[in-house]
Amino acid sequence: MKKLFISQPMNGRSDEEILKERHEALLLAAAQCGEEVELIDSFFENAPHDARPLWFLGKSLELLSIADMVYFAPDWQEARGCRIEHECAVQYGIAIIGE
Repeated sequence: MKKLFISQPMNGRSDEEILKERHEALLLAAAQCGEEVELIDSFFENAPHDARPLWFLGKSLELLSIADMVYFAPDWQEARGCRIEHECAVQYGIAIIGE
């Protein structure tokens, strides 16, 4: 089973919007792969209350390191963290879907 990492802008969005988009990305990945896909949970609901953006990015890159593929949600180019995740995926040869 392939592991999917989702990179998506989250700033200014509700949890419901984020989770809906993640579910849709999981379905898209499964359809493209033709098999069930395991979602890597990078939606940090229990992050420390004083966590800074680099804390989130560090955790995300750690999770990206175990991904077989990554989905970049619409408007990812507008989010600094997503741009960094994209560059890492390209540089380390992680398959990109949904672009």
